[in-house]
Amino acid sequence: MSECKPAKIPKLVIGLAIFAFAFAVLAGQIKRVLQAPTEKKLGESSDSALVRSLLRENLDQRRFSFATVIEATSDRRVLPLDPEDPVHQRILTAIEKVMARACADLSAPDSPVRKLRRINEGSRFFEEALMKGLNDIPGLSCAIPTNRQGEHQRSGYPDLKLTDEESGTVFYLDPKLVEKSSWKSSFRSFYFEPKDRTLKINDDAVHLLIGIGHDGRNGAWTFSDWKVVDLATLSVRLKAEFQASNRDLYNTDAE
Repeated sequence: MSECKPAKIPKLVIGLAIFAFAFAVLAGQIKRVLQAPTEKKLGESSDSALVRSLLRENLDQRRFSFATVIEATSDRRVLPLDPEDPVHQRILTAIEKVMARACADLSAPDSPVRKLRRINEGSRFFEEALMKGLNDIPGLSCAIPTNRQGEHQRSGYPDLKLTDEESGTVFYLDPKLVEKSSWKSSFRSFYFEPKDRTLKINDDAVHLLIGIGHDGRNGAWTFSDWKVVDLATLSVRLKAEFQASNRDLYNTDAE
């Protein structure tokens, strides 16, 4: 019986098969490139391409961890509030004590808040009350934060920097006035705009927002309750907008 041997495949056939396979792979890659969205159209400026790219991201529909935003923009960590930590307990007790006094004083008939045209302007009185009251408690130090230039700056987040002197733990505080009927409204009331030179976050810290409820009676506001919010658990959205100032709009040589 003759031995059965595999038939030899001509080298030409093998070569043609390899070529066909390589061509198919290359054709698939070319097809994917042609079907992919172009970053820049012919004759399109780099600014226009950038705008198109940003719009495709739908950034205003996405949510971001506030802690992640802070770390990405300041290289500082947002520490979570721990009710079991003795230092955190001491700070929360101090805030409760000072806020109770501030709400009572600023609800009085002779309160400076009642002389304001808009309730939003009243936040600064709570900032002052918190700063004074917390500084009066031994072992605590509260001040207006400094920006990256070393200057004390009132505008922008956060409003106050509170330090527990024994442990060195830093707490950033941001008091906000809220009409009591609006606790669950969709009104945007918290903002953080990262700017390198005027950034006021220079420490790893616990970030606390103090929501202060008022009754909404214009010119006769009273404040009865408050909520302390741990911003380590907050998620935020980015509001992208194109804007111009009056200088941009009305810059003219005409007087």
